[in-house]
Amino acid sequence: MYVTPAPTRKDDPYYALRLGLAGSLAYLAVAILAPALPPLIAALPIGLIAAQRKGFNAGKALAGPIAMIVMVYVMSTLIAFLRPMPGVYIIVMWLTYFTGYYMILKTGAQAGMLIIVVAVLMSVMGMHGNVILMSMRDGFVQASLVTLVIIPIVFFIFPPKTKEMHVDEPVPTNRNVTLNACIRATVLSGLSFYIYTVMEPSDMMLAVIAAMVIVFPTRYAMLYEAKQRVMATCFGCVAATACLFIFSITPHLVVILLLIFLMGIYFGTRMLDSQRPSMVYQYAFSVALALIAGSLSSQDASYAIYTRLLLTLAGALVAALTVALCDWLLAIYIEHRVETPPSVSKHEQT
Repeated sequence: MYVTPAPTRKDDPYYALRLGLAGSLAYLAVAILAPALPPLIAALPIGLIAAQRKGFNAGKALAGPIAMIVMVYVMSTLIAFLRPMPGVYIIVMWLTYFTGYYMILKTGAQAGMLIIVVAVLMSVMGMHGNVILMSMRDGFVQASLVTLVIIPIVFFIFPPKTKEMHVDEPVPTNRNVTLNACIRATVLSGLSFYIYTVMEPSDMMLAVIAAMVIVFPTRYAMLYEAKQRVMATCFGCVAATACLFIFSITPHLVVILLLIFLMGIYFGTRMLDSQRPSMVYQYAFSVALALIAGSLSSQDASYAIYTRLLLTLAGALVAALTVALCDWLLAIYIEHRVETPPSVSKHEQT
């Protein structure tokens, strides 16, 4: 899958300031709106805003939130219709996962990731009742609308230096796209089914992290991505813990907004200067915001941080190792078929 390159100081010297301001405004929206799902409102705008590179592309910036709104309405309607038919429900979810992974592997573009993540989140919530499903749908819509408001503000205050638009250059994979998409859809369906039957809806990050890791086409890339996701979660948990500790001493809204702003500047600067992949720090900032928003609304901070670490570690490693094993067995089978000569009939021998 195409990975957005790191921002540069030459093109966007105010990137870190813009990221910090976006985080503060996202949490301010949580404080004003008091939504049912605070972590979603706090974290989703960061993922959409931080992905912008070079000059401000209004079409691309607005297309993401709008596409998100359309997708959650489509998926929530479909899931509410299929929920009374569990067998059909699981088959349709598998086909949805397969379609998303096939798009990513075939084209290298990130559009399929939106389908997969929305399908995972909505399907997990949908299995626990229509009320929870609609709550998740409304949370996505609120987060997307908040993003549409924040984007022009942060880019107006801290605009990029360059006017050149960033052009994505996705690289498709040509190695057994259909079979690889089948393997990934099956593994993700298994994890989703496990959450449907055994775990709570709040543990949906297990499947979400798995979906993000196994999207890559090779075993090495998947294991590398799993490592980066776990590392980013650790960074985010440490940052959230520090912010919550300081806030516990001086519990004022201005304090937490300032702390989030400074944290965004730090992670944005690391994205500009660090040798690690920039997505590590972008994801870490999203994790920290989600934990802060959840902890200051209804969740216990220590429990939220512990479960986030555990679910990330389990989802990333289980999914990556399972798919890597299946890919390895598939490669052995294909190599065996190539090396085995076709059998010669008795008629040809005579």
